[in-house]
Amino acid sequence: MDTLAASGLDRQAMASRYRANRRRTAGLFAAIAPDAYADAPIPLRHPFLFYDGHIPGFAFITLVRDALGRPSIDPAFERLFNRGIDPRDAGAAAQHKRDAWPSRAEIERFGAACDAAIYDAYATAKIDDPSVPNLVRGEAAWNILEHEEMHHETFTYILHRLAREKQRGTRSHHRDVAPALREPIAIPAGRATLGARRDEIAFGWDNEFDEHSVTVGAFGIDAHDVTNGDYLAFVRDGGPVPANWFERDGEWMLRGVFEDLPLPHSWPVYATQQQATAFAAWSGARLMTEPEYHRAAFGTPGGDERALPWGEASPDPTRHGNFGWRRFDPEPAGASPAGASAWGVNDLIGNGWEWTATPFAPLTGFRPMVSYPNYSADFFDGMHYVMKGASPVTAPTLIRRSFRNWYYFDYPYVYATFRRAYD
Repeated sequence: MDTLAASGLDRQAMASRYRANRRRTAGLFAAIAPDAYADAPIPLRHPFLFYDGHIPGFAFITLVRDALGRPSIDPAFERLFNRGIDPRDAGAAAQHKRDAWPSRAEIERFGAACDAAIYDAYATAKIDDPSVPNLVRGEAAWNILEHEEMHHETFTYILHRLAREKQRGTRSHHRDVAPALREPIAIPAGRATLGARRDEIAFGWDNEFDEHSVTVGAFGIDAHDVTNGDYLAFVRDGGPVPANWFERDGEWMLRGVFEDLPLPHSWPVYATQQQATAFAAWSGARLMTEPEYHRAAFGTPGGDERALPWGEASPDPTRHGNFGWRRFDPEPAGASPAGASAWGVNDLIGNGWEWTATPFAPLTGFRPMVSYPNYSADFFDGMHYVMKGASPVTAPTLIRRSFRNWYYFDYPYVYATFRRAYD
């Protein structure tokens, strides 16, 4: 097997992962009707077709054009598809509207040319080059793999909002089984390690560095995420309705990814950070902070820390939680007990990202990554909040202790839940 010995980069494995990512992207596009290609079910996001050009275009720009210094394929398309949008509101989103986009055939030809150049780079180029900042420890080559995997999740929650008659997804088996009632779990004061050392992991995004330890005071935390059933009492008391809930014939329903269901009371509620904060206050609690998440997820009664809540084993969606595309929708809270933390806290990874009360901000030692300098820095604005964990459609390759996700506090479409913390 062709391995770049200096860094441990395996060309064949990276190319295989890129090919698998492209297959998943193609599968997601197959889940929309052909006449929905130019639809934008979420006005704050580009239409589907943008992602058909953006994902391979970004990969080509990042690895082949900018890091390896090879010629452009199509400068106009590269400008058009270089970066997505994260507008604050509909007015800001309107500034990104286009009267016309290239045809599907043109976009697909561009994507195929990008893919060919990337496969050639993985096969023959010096993708780990300490003399090129973008390629130190293979940064650009890793970047494009995780970038596509993150976009699979983005694409899915846009697909989720597409009109049912334009969806081509499959129906699933669903369970609604109430989790066992448990008292809040007491987490004693202790240390929590945030971030990672730059020489510790093969690749990390700039907001994951540098590693540092913090002291976390004692707190209590729910063993399970807040469920739809828990949240329903809040709605009945006048609380805000989650984006995927609707009423039919006087009963609450849930808009699943591909089908509408009677509200599953045992599933975690997907809510905004703003809604989560309001529910926690209404119920006499609060949201946990990012350091508290780390303490509950990775700390142990013995005082050491684990790589993942369940221990050192690699993330396995058949055992450790609802992630890795095992299903599109949630499952009952606590349905993967093998994934519980050392304290017995369930679903800290899987079944929905975990909102925290911590604004997204740089860790000590932060510096923008060379291959994507505005990846994080544009969002240190006090309006985006840290999420940890994973959702059903988060790739296992993105599950690591230092990984941080973030969204606007009132963004309603992301697959994020929360649990209550207590002083």
